[in-house]
Amino acid sequence: MKKLFYILIFLFPVVAFAQQPWYKYSPMDSAWQNVGNAGFSAGEAIFTCIAFSPSGKLYAGYADEGNSGKASVMTFNGTNWVYVGSPGFSLDYPDDFNLAISPSDSQPYVSYQDWGASDKATVMKFDGVNWVNVGNAGFSPAKADWLSLAFSSSGQPYVAFSDYSDDKGTVMRFDGTNWVYVGIEGFTAGFPSCNCLAFNPSDGQPYLAFTADEANSGKATVMKFDGTNWVYVGNAGFSAGKTWFMSLAFNQSDQPYVAYLDDANSDKATVMKFDGTNWINVGNAGFSLGEILSTSLAFNPSDGQPYVAYSDSVNSWKATVMKFDGTNWVNVGNAGFSDSKVYSISLAFSPSDGAPYVGYEDIGNSAKATVMKYDSVYVGINELKQLQLSLFPNPATDKITVELSGTVKETNLAIVDIEGQELITSQITQPKMQLDISNLLSGVYFVRVTNDKTVEVRKFVKE
Repeated sequence: MKKLFYILIFLFPVVAFAQQPWYKYSPMDSAWQNVGNAGFSAGEAIFTCIAFSPSGKLYAGYADEGNSGKASVMTFNGTNWVYVGSPGFSLDYPDDFNLAISPSDSQPYVSYQDWGASDKATVMKFDGVNWVNVGNAGFSPAKADWLSLAFSSSGQPYVAFSDYSDDKGTVMRFDGTNWVYVGIEGFTAGFPSCNCLAFNPSDGQPYLAFTADEANSGKATVMKFDGTNWVYVGNAGFSAGKTWFMSLAFNQSDQPYVAYLDDANSDKATVMKFDGTNWINVGNAGFSLGEILSTSLAFNPSDGQPYVAYSDSVNSWKATVMKFDGTNWVNVGNAGFSDSKVYSISLAFSPSDGAPYVGYEDIGNSAKATVMKYDSVYVGINELKQLQLSLFPNPATDKITVELSGTVKETNLAIVDIEGQELITSQITQPKMQLDISNLLSGVYFVRVTNDKTVEVRKFVKE
């Protein structure tokens, strides 16, 4: 059964341009950019996942309704999204689809509940030419649900799943020939949901986070394999209430963090970390503005900060990413930056520059796959609380007036296109000046004003 949560009502925002005073523009408005075309998959992309290889190659995988609902994986070649091997390579529909990249050979692997093998677990990998089974297809003892795929530091694939042979959680690994149990089969106290498997980088131990464990009132639980047994990390059922959409990741100090939908806090986002003794909140519990769906947690390799991506009810179920700055959870760019409602959101960081990427099922693009990147010439600019730069008229045709209410000493101006290219530059010598924009093509542009203390940016439309 497909685990899809669709919202039936869509809200369409309307943006109007006006004369001064114009709306307050943030330079972060342009920070989230499409990677290739939006909606690049052949058809609806269910369970959209993204991942980077160690060298920085970006992959996206999904259950591909454009290819009979079977599994497809694509990679971005710098210009376009292209298939990795054949599209629709699985034998049947891949429920609970996951994508991960092997750290040993940088090849993509996928795991899924295989409808063609009695709903059992199957793992496949790309061998450079074809997609091939890793061990036997349908290797789990019975129907497998809520699959999660991860690699040990040595490159062994592990799969966690909810095991219908005993209605408990099980983890298996591929030893090069067969899939074997990690510890005992069915080690959880009850039937787990939203399984998320990850490895502690320092000791190589696998950790499993899960939710909806009715043995623990549906609260969040994390367990780890200590080499012999699966043991609890802190208390079982440590969250304040029931949880959903569990995501697990480790910070640079090898502390486990979890993010989830928090029933005890109006279905908002909560992140907790294990301090060595207890699970404690990271910032405020329920820090999102409203109800969320489909959390994805990851750490920025550049600054070590935790980031969470989710579908945001306050912004018409569009994509939002927030990060913890050491004190508070703050938006990364604009909240609700996607064009429309999203589902199956997946967050990953580029190993080359630390930029966050999100992939998702893009409802506004026929539920196809879209990937966006936080990448702008304006990233890192701090917004001013008191704005001093005004533009008029807006939209403009041939000329636009720039007016500053503050000092103009040693202040420079640039008109920049949406790609970040400076088209017109000038030094500001008076508080009010007029610029000739008659040679610019019709479109959206930015006026950027800088001095030794501040940077301010405004957007305008050239008709």
